Amino acid sequence: METLQTDPVEPPVPRLLLKLITSGFSFFVAGVNDGSLGALIPYIRQQYDIGTNMVSVVYGTTFAGWLFAALTNSYLGQYFNLGILLLIGAVLQIIAHALRPWLLPFPVFAVTFFFAALGQAYLDTHANNWVSTVKGAHRWLGFIHAMYMAGCLVGPFVSTAVASASASAGSSTSHWQLFYTTPLGLGVINLVLVCVAFREWMTVKEHSQSETTESTSRQREARREMQKTLATPSVWFLSLYFFFFLGVAITAGGWIVEYLVHVRHGDLHKMGYVPAGFYGGSFLGRLLLAEPTYRFGERRMIVLYVVLCLALELVFWLVPDIITEAVAISLLGFFSGPFFATGISVASKLFAAEIRSSALAFIFLLGQIGGAVFPAVTGVIASQAGVKILQPMLVGLLGATGVSWLIIPKPRLHHD
Repeated sequence: METLQTDPVEPPVPRLLLKLITSGFSFFVAGVNDGSLGALIPYIRQQYDIGTNMVSVVYGTTFAGWLFAALTNSYLGQYFNLGILLLIGAVLQIIAHALRPWLLPFPVFAVTFFFAALGQAYLDTHANNWVSTVKGAHRWLGFIHAMYMAGCLVGPFVSTAVASASASAGSSTSHWQLFYTTPLGLGVINLVLVCVAFREWMTVKEHSQSETTESTSRQREARREMQKTLATPSVWFLSLYFFFFLGVAITAGGWIVEYLVHVRHGDLHKMGYVPAGFYGGSFLGRLLLAEPTYRFGERRMIVLYVVLCLALELVFWLVPDIITEAVAISLLGFFSGPFFATGISVASKLFAAEIRSSALAFIFLLGQIGGAVFPAVTGVIASQAGVKILQPMLVGLLGATGVSWLIIPKPRLHHD
Protein backbone atom coordinates (compact mmCIF):
# COMPACT_ATOMS: atom_id res chain seq x y z
CA MET A 1 0.00 0.00 0.00
CA GLU A 2 1.30 3.43 -0.90
CA THR A 3 -0.17 6.39 0.93
CA LEU A 4 1.40 9.03 -1.29
CA GLN A 5 0.05 8.05 -4.70
CA THR A 6 -1.70 11.38 -5.14
CA ASP A 7 1.49 13.41 -4.93
CA PRO A 8 4.71 11.64 -6.01
CA VAL A 9 6.58 14.92 -6.21
CA GLU A 10 8.10 16.34 -3.02
CA PRO A 11 6.16 19.52 -2.04
CA PRO A 12 7.78 22.97 -1.89
CA VAL A 13 9.97 23.65 1.14
CA PRO A 14 7.40 25.67 3.19
CA ARG A 15 4.72 23.01 2.62
CA LEU A 16 7.21 20.24 3.36
CA LEU A 17 8.26 21.89 6.62
CA LEU A 18 4.63 22.35 7.66
CA LYS A 19 4.00 18.67 7.07
CA LEU A 20 7.10 17.68 9.05
CA ILE A 21 6.20 20.02 11.93
CA THR A 22 2.64 18.65 11.95
CA SER A 23 3.96 15.08 12.01
CA GLY A 24 6.22 16.01 14.92
CA PHE A 25 3.37 17.71 16.79
CA SER A 26 1.16 14.64 16.46
CA PHE A 27 3.93 12.66 18.14
CA PHE A 28 4.17 15.34 20.84
CA VAL A 29 0.46 14.93 21.63
CA ALA A 30 0.87 11.15 21.87
CA GLY A 31 3.87 11.64 24.16
CA VAL A 32 1.94 13.87 26.57
CA ASN A 33 -0.67 11.12 26.88
CA ASP A 34 1.82 8.26 27.34
CA GLY A 35 4.28 10.13 29.55
CA SER A 36 1.68 11.22 32.08
CA LEU A 37 0.38 7.78 32.99
CA GLY A 38 3.28 6.72 35.21
CA ALA A 39 3.01 9.87 37.33
CA LEU A 40 -0.78 9.45 37.62
CA ILE A 41 -0.90 5.74 38.54
CA PRO A 42 -0.65 6.38 42.31
CA TYR A 43 -3.54 8.87 42.11
CA ILE A 44 -5.59 6.55 39.87
CA ARG A 45 -5.11 3.69 42.32
CA GLN A 46 -6.15 5.92 45.19
CA GLN A 47 -9.17 7.34 43.35
CA TYR A 48 -10.58 3.97 42.25
CA ASP A 49 -9.20 1.97 45.21
CA ILE A 50 -7.53 -0.61 42.95
CA GLY A 51 -4.33 -2.65 43.13
CA THR A 52 -1.42 -2.79 40.71
CA ASN A 53 -2.99 -5.79 38.97
CA MET A 54 -6.07 -3.73 38.03
CA VAL A 55 -3.87 -0.96 36.62
CA SER A 56 -2.78 -3.58 34.09
CA VAL A 57 -6.27 -3.29 32.53
CA VAL A 58 -5.24 0.12 31.15
CA TYR A 59 -2.30 -1.44 29.34
CA GLY A 60 -4.62 -4.16 28.05
CA THR A 61 -7.06 -1.69 26.48
CA THR A 62 -4.10 0.20 25.01
CA PHE A 63 -2.92 -2.98 23.34
CA ALA A 64 -6.45 -3.64 22.06
CA GLY A 65 -6.38 -0.27 20.30
CA TRP A 66 -3.10 -1.09 18.55
CA LEU A 67 -4.40 -4.55 17.63
CA PHE A 68 -7.56 -3.12 16.05
CA ALA A 69 -5.44 -0.60 14.13
CA ALA A 70 -3.17 -3.34 12.78
CA LEU A 71 -6.18 -5.37 11.64
CA THR A 72 -7.88 -2.43 9.92
CA ASN A 73 -4.92 -0.40 8.65
CA SER A 74 -4.50 -2.18 5.30
CA TYR A 75 -8.23 -2.02 4.56
CA LEU A 76 -8.53 1.68 5.37
CA GLY A 77 -5.47 2.32 3.22
CA GLN A 78 -7.30 0.86 0.22
CA TYR A 79 -10.04 3.49 0.56
CA PHE A 80 -8.43 6.62 1.96
CA ASN A 81 -5.33 8.66 1.22
CA LEU A 82 -2.86 9.88 3.83
CA GLY A 83 -4.74 12.99 4.95
CA ILE A 84 -7.95 11.19 5.92
CA LEU A 85 -6.02 8.47 7.77
CA LEU A 86 -4.24 11.13 9.85
CA LEU A 87 -7.56 12.93 10.38
CA ILE A 88 -9.19 9.76 11.75
CA GLY A 89 -6.29 9.33 14.17
CA ALA A 90 -6.52 12.92 15.41
CA VAL A 91 -10.29 12.71 15.98
CA LEU A 92 -10.03 9.45 17.94
CA GLN A 93 -7.45 11.00 20.28
CA ILE A 94 -9.73 13.99 20.91
CA ILE A 95 -12.60 11.64 21.81
CA ALA A 96 -10.43 9.87 24.39
CA HIS A 97 -9.19 13.07 26.03
CA ALA A 98 -12.66 14.65 26.04
CA LEU A 99 -14.06 11.78 28.13
CA ARG A 100 -11.35 11.59 30.80
CA PRO A 101 -11.81 14.87 32.77
CA TRP A 102 -15.30 13.74 33.87
CA LEU A 103 -13.94 11.14 36.34
CA LEU A 104 -15.81 8.26 34.75
CA PRO A 105 -16.10 4.79 36.35
CA PHE A 106 -12.83 2.89 36.05
CA PRO A 107 -13.98 0.46 33.29
CA VAL A 108 -15.03 3.42 31.11
CA PHE A 109 -11.83 5.30 31.96
CA ALA A 110 -9.82 2.25 30.87
CA VAL A 111 -11.72 2.08 27.56
CA THR A 112 -10.63 5.64 26.71
CA PHE A 113 -7.10 4.25 26.36
CA PHE A 114 -8.39 2.05 23.52
CA PHE A 115 -9.49 5.14 21.56
CA ALA A 116 -6.28 7.02 22.37
CA ALA A 117 -4.13 4.07 21.25
CA LEU A 118 -6.18 3.54 18.09
CA GLY A 119 -5.81 7.18 17.10
CA GLN A 120 -2.12 7.16 17.95
CA ALA A 121 -1.63 3.97 15.91
CA TYR A 122 -3.08 5.52 12.74
CA LEU A 123 -1.11 8.73 13.21
CA ASP A 124 2.18 7.03 14.10
CA THR A 125 2.07 4.48 11.31
CA HIS A 126 1.27 6.85 8.47
CA ALA A 127 3.34 9.80 9.70
CA ASN A 128 6.33 7.47 10.10
CA ASN A 129 5.74 6.02 6.65
CA TRP A 130 5.58 9.47 5.05
CA VAL A 131 8.57 10.95 6.91
CA SER A 132 10.71 7.93 5.95
CA THR A 133 10.31 8.97 2.29
CA VAL A 134 11.68 12.54 2.56
CA LYS A 135 15.27 13.54 1.90
CA GLY A 136 17.47 13.13 5.00
CA ALA A 137 14.84 10.84 6.52
CA HIS A 138 17.08 9.69 9.39
CA ARG A 139 17.27 13.27 10.71
CA TRP A 140 13.54 13.90 10.40
CA LEU A 141 12.67 10.55 11.96
CA GLY A 142 14.93 11.57 14.83
CA PHE A 143 13.02 14.87 15.03
CA ILE A 144 9.50 13.43 15.13
CA HIS A 145 10.46 10.79 17.69
CA ALA A 146 12.23 13.44 19.75
CA MET A 147 8.94 15.34 19.72
CA TYR A 148 7.25 12.26 21.15
CA MET A 149 9.75 12.27 23.99
CA ALA A 150 9.28 16.03 24.41
CA GLY A 151 5.60 15.23 25.04
CA CYS A 152 6.60 12.49 27.47
CA LEU A 153 8.79 15.07 29.22
CA VAL A 154 5.97 17.60 29.52
CA GLY A 155 3.41 14.99 30.61
CA PRO A 156 4.84 14.18 34.09
CA PHE A 157 5.47 17.85 34.89
CA VAL A 158 1.94 18.97 34.07
CA SER A 159 0.15 15.90 35.44
CA THR A 160 2.09 15.91 38.71
CA ALA A 161 1.55 19.66 39.14
CA VAL A 162 -2.21 19.31 38.58
CA ALA A 163 -2.56 16.19 40.74
CA SER A 164 -0.52 17.51 43.66
CA ALA A 165 -1.89 21.08 43.60
CA SER A 166 -5.25 20.21 45.16
CA ALA A 167 -3.64 17.89 47.71
CA SER A 168 -1.18 20.56 48.81
CA ALA A 169 -4.07 23.02 49.06
CA GLY A 170 -5.69 20.80 51.66
CA SER A 171 -8.33 19.18 49.47
CA SER A 172 -9.42 15.70 50.56
CA THR A 173 -9.17 14.40 46.99
CA SER A 174 -6.81 15.11 44.12
CA HIS A 175 -8.34 16.46 40.92
CA TRP A 176 -5.79 14.61 38.79
CA GLN A 177 -8.33 14.02 36.02
CA LEU A 178 -8.32 17.73 35.15
CA PHE A 179 -4.86 17.19 33.67
CA TYR A 180 -6.53 15.65 30.61
CA THR A 181 -7.85 19.03 29.52
CA THR A 182 -4.24 19.70 28.45
CA PRO A 183 -3.93 16.86 25.90
CA LEU A 184 -7.50 17.66 24.83
CA GLY A 185 -6.49 21.19 23.85
CA LEU A 186 -3.32 19.92 22.19
CA GLY A 187 -5.40 17.35 20.31
CA VAL A 188 -7.63 20.07 18.87
CA ILE A 189 -4.54 21.99 17.68
CA ASN A 190 -3.23 18.77 16.17
CA LEU A 191 -6.48 18.25 14.28
CA VAL A 192 -6.30 21.76 12.81
CA LEU A 193 -2.66 21.28 11.76
CA VAL A 194 -3.44 17.96 10.08
CA CYS A 195 -6.36 19.51 8.16
CA VAL A 196 -4.16 22.39 6.94
CA ALA A 197 -0.88 20.58 6.24
CA PHE A 198 -2.29 17.48 4.55
CA ARG A 199 -5.40 18.99 2.99
CA GLU A 200 -4.46 17.93 -0.58
CA TRP A 201 -4.47 14.30 0.58
CA MET A 202 -7.87 14.51 2.31
CA THR A 203 -9.33 12.36 -0.45
CA VAL A 204 -10.89 8.98 -1.08
CA LYS A 205 -9.01 6.73 -3.47
CA GLU A 206 -10.69 6.39 -6.84
CA HIS A 207 -11.11 3.08 -8.66
CA SER A 208 -12.55 2.52 -12.12
CA GLN A 209 -14.39 -0.76 -11.43
CA SER A 210 -18.04 -1.14 -10.52
CA GLU A 211 -18.90 -0.74 -6.85
CA THR A 212 -19.13 -4.50 -6.13
CA THR A 213 -16.01 -5.36 -8.11
CA GLU A 214 -14.20 -2.41 -6.59
CA SER A 215 -14.96 -3.51 -3.03
CA THR A 216 -13.86 -7.07 -3.78
CA SER A 217 -10.69 -5.82 -5.46
CA ARG A 218 -9.77 -3.60 -2.51
CA GLN A 219 -10.33 -6.40 -0.02
CA ARG A 220 -8.25 -8.76 -2.14
CA GLU A 221 -5.47 -6.16 -2.39
CA ALA A 222 -5.51 -5.62 1.37
CA ARG A 223 -5.30 -9.36 2.02
CA ARG A 224 -2.47 -9.72 -0.51
CA GLU A 225 -0.58 -6.87 1.12
CA MET A 226 -0.95 -8.36 4.60
CA GLN A 227 0.07 -11.83 3.39
CA LYS A 228 3.20 -10.42 1.76
CA THR A 229 3.96 -8.45 4.93
CA LEU A 230 3.66 -11.50 7.19
CA ALA A 231 5.77 -13.57 4.79
CA THR A 232 8.69 -11.13 5.08
CA PRO A 233 11.16 -12.43 7.73
CA SER A 234 12.67 -9.01 8.47
CA VAL A 235 9.21 -7.81 9.60
CA TRP A 236 9.24 -10.42 12.36
CA PHE A 237 12.84 -9.70 13.38
CA LEU A 238 12.22 -5.97 13.66
CA SER A 239 8.95 -6.63 15.49
CA LEU A 240 10.86 -8.64 18.09
CA TYR A 241 13.26 -5.73 18.59
CA PHE A 242 10.41 -3.26 19.13
CA PHE A 243 8.59 -5.82 21.31
CA PHE A 244 11.42 -5.79 23.86
CA PHE A 245 12.41 -2.13 23.49
CA LEU A 246 8.90 -0.75 24.04
CA GLY A 247 8.60 -3.21 26.91
CA VAL A 248 11.61 -1.46 28.48
CA ALA A 249 10.45 2.10 27.80
CA ILE A 250 6.81 1.75 28.83
CA THR A 251 7.52 -0.46 31.85
CA ALA A 252 10.15 1.96 33.13
CA GLY A 253 8.04 5.04 32.53
CA GLY A 254 4.90 3.46 33.96
CA TRP A 255 6.25 1.97 37.19
CA ILE A 256 9.23 4.11 38.18
CA VAL A 257 7.18 6.38 40.47
CA GLU A 258 5.60 3.42 42.27
CA TYR A 259 9.09 1.92 42.70
CA LEU A 260 10.64 5.08 44.13
CA VAL A 261 7.72 5.69 46.48
CA HIS A 262 7.26 2.16 47.84
CA VAL A 263 10.80 0.72 47.60
CA ARG A 264 12.97 3.82 48.07
CA HIS A 265 10.37 5.63 50.26
CA GLY A 266 10.46 8.83 48.22
CA ASP A 267 7.91 11.65 48.53
CA LEU A 268 5.07 11.01 46.06
CA HIS A 269 4.65 14.70 45.19
CA LYS A 270 8.35 14.90 44.25
CA MET A 271 8.87 11.44 42.72
CA GLY A 272 6.23 12.23 40.09
CA TYR A 273 8.83 14.40 38.38
CA VAL A 274 11.50 11.67 38.09
CA PRO A 275 10.04 10.13 34.90
CA ALA A 276 10.58 13.57 33.34
CA GLY A 277 14.33 12.93 33.70
CA PHE A 278 13.99 9.66 31.81
CA TYR A 279 11.89 11.24 29.07
CA GLY A 280 14.06 14.36 28.95
CA GLY A 281 17.16 12.22 28.51
CA SER A 282 15.46 10.31 25.73
CA PHE A 283 14.39 13.57 24.07
CA LEU A 284 17.99 14.80 23.98
CA GLY A 285 19.23 11.40 22.86
CA ARG A 286 16.87 11.35 19.91
CA LEU A 287 17.98 14.83 18.86
CA LEU A 288 21.73 14.64 19.53
CA LEU A 289 22.52 11.01 18.78
CA ALA A 290 20.63 10.65 15.48
CA GLU A 291 23.52 11.94 13.37
CA PRO A 292 26.41 10.05 15.08
CA THR A 293 24.30 6.88 15.06
CA TYR A 294 23.85 7.24 11.31
CA ARG A 295 27.46 8.26 10.62
CA PHE A 296 29.21 5.58 12.69
CA GLY A 297 26.88 2.76 11.73
CA GLU A 298 23.43 2.08 13.09
CA ARG A 299 24.15 -1.55 13.90
CA ARG A 300 27.24 -1.06 16.04
CA MET A 301 26.00 2.12 17.73
CA ILE A 302 22.75 0.53 18.96
CA VAL A 303 24.79 -2.35 20.43
CA LEU A 304 26.99 0.21 22.22
CA TYR A 305 23.93 2.05 23.54
CA VAL A 306 22.41 -1.21 24.84
CA VAL A 307 25.62 -1.98 26.81
CA LEU A 308 25.62 1.52 28.32
CA CYS A 309 21.92 1.23 29.20
CA LEU A 310 22.50 -2.10 30.95
CA ALA A 311 25.30 -0.56 33.03
CA LEU A 312 23.09 2.40 34.00
CA GLU A 313 20.17 0.13 34.85
CA LEU A 314 22.42 -1.83 37.21
CA VAL A 315 23.39 1.45 38.90
CA PHE A 316 19.70 2.33 39.20
CA TRP A 317 19.00 -1.08 40.74
CA LEU A 318 21.97 -1.51 43.08
CA VAL A 319 22.65 2.02 44.40
CA PRO A 320 19.97 2.88 47.00
CA ASP A 321 20.17 6.65 46.58
CA ILE A 322 17.30 8.53 44.95
CA ILE A 323 19.46 11.29 43.43
CA THR A 324 21.88 8.76 41.92
CA GLU A 325 18.94 6.74 40.61
CA ALA A 326 17.36 9.82 39.07
CA VAL A 327 20.62 10.63 37.24
CA ALA A 328 21.04 7.01 36.12
CA ILE A 329 17.51 6.77 34.74
CA SER A 330 17.97 10.09 32.89
CA LEU A 331 21.18 8.83 31.24
CA LEU A 332 19.47 5.55 30.42
CA GLY A 333 16.81 7.56 28.62
CA PHE A 334 19.52 9.49 26.75
CA PHE A 335 21.31 6.43 25.40
CA SER A 336 18.11 4.57 24.58
CA GLY A 337 16.81 7.64 22.74
CA PRO A 338 17.89 6.60 19.22
CA PHE A 339 16.45 3.07 19.49
CA PHE A 340 13.04 3.83 18.00
CA ALA A 341 13.95 6.14 15.12
CA THR A 342 16.90 3.93 14.15
CA GLY A 343 14.59 0.93 13.97
CA ILE A 344 12.24 2.87 11.67
CA SER A 345 15.20 3.99 9.54
CA VAL A 346 16.29 0.38 9.12
CA ALA A 347 12.71 -0.63 8.30
CA SER A 348 12.54 1.95 5.50
CA LYS A 349 15.57 0.25 3.90
CA LEU A 350 14.42 -3.32 4.46
CA PHE A 351 10.80 -3.12 3.26
CA ALA A 352 9.48 -2.62 -0.25
CA ALA A 353 7.29 0.46 -0.66
CA GLU A 354 4.10 -1.55 -1.28
CA ILE A 355 4.24 -3.22 2.15
CA ARG A 356 5.97 -0.48 4.15
CA SER A 357 2.83 0.99 5.71
CA SER A 358 1.30 -2.36 6.72
CA ALA A 359 4.72 -3.60 7.88
CA LEU A 360 5.12 -0.58 10.14
CA ALA A 361 1.60 -1.12 11.50
CA PHE A 362 2.43 -4.74 12.28
CA ILE A 363 5.77 -3.82 13.87
CA PHE A 364 4.06 -1.19 16.05
CA LEU A 365 1.46 -3.81 17.02
CA LEU A 366 4.11 -6.30 18.17
CA GLY A 367 5.96 -3.45 19.88
CA GLN A 368 2.81 -2.40 21.70
CA ILE A 369 2.22 -6.00 22.76
CA GLY A 370 5.55 -5.70 24.56
CA GLY A 371 4.56 -2.25 25.79
CA ALA A 372 1.31 -3.68 27.18
CA VAL A 373 2.35 -7.17 28.30
CA PHE A 374 5.48 -6.31 30.28
CA PRO A 375 4.01 -3.40 32.29
CA ALA A 376 0.92 -5.56 32.92
CA VAL A 377 3.02 -8.54 34.03
CA THR A 378 5.04 -6.19 36.24
CA GLY A 379 1.82 -4.96 37.86
CA VAL A 380 0.49 -8.49 38.43
CA ILE A 381 3.78 -9.73 39.93
CA ALA A 382 4.13 -6.53 41.97
CA SER A 383 0.78 -7.20 43.61
CA GLN A 384 2.35 -10.33 45.12
CA ALA A 385 6.10 -9.69 45.32
CA GLY A 386 6.22 -5.88 45.46
CA VAL A 387 7.33 -3.24 42.96
CA LYS A 388 10.99 -4.22 43.46
CA ILE A 389 10.38 -6.73 40.65
CA LEU A 390 10.73 -3.75 38.27
CA GLN A 391 14.53 -3.86 38.26
CA PRO A 392 15.20 -7.48 37.19
CA MET A 393 12.43 -7.07 34.63
CA LEU A 394 14.21 -4.05 33.06
CA VAL A 395 17.61 -5.78 33.02
CA GLY A 396 16.17 -8.79 31.23
CA LEU A 397 14.30 -6.65 28.70
CA LEU A 398 17.37 -4.56 27.88
CA GLY A 399 19.42 -7.70 27.26
CA ALA A 400 16.70 -9.12 25.03
CA THR A 401 16.58 -5.82 23.10
CA GLY A 402 20.30 -6.08 22.31
CA VAL A 403 20.07 -9.71 21.19
CA SER A 404 17.03 -9.06 18.98
CA TRP A 405 18.82 -6.12 17.33
CA LEU A 406 21.75 -8.33 16.34
CA ILE A 407 19.54 -10.83 14.48
CA ILE A 408 17.93 -8.17 12.24
CA PRO A 409 19.18 -8.62 8.64
CA LYS A 410 21.55 -5.97 7.30
CA PRO A 411 19.67 -3.60 4.95
CA ARG A 412 20.57 -3.59 1.28
CA LEU A 413 19.98 -0.77 -1.19
CA HIS A 414 16.27 -1.02 -1.88
CA HIS A 415 14.54 -0.30 -5.16
CA ASP A 416 11.07 1.12 -4.66
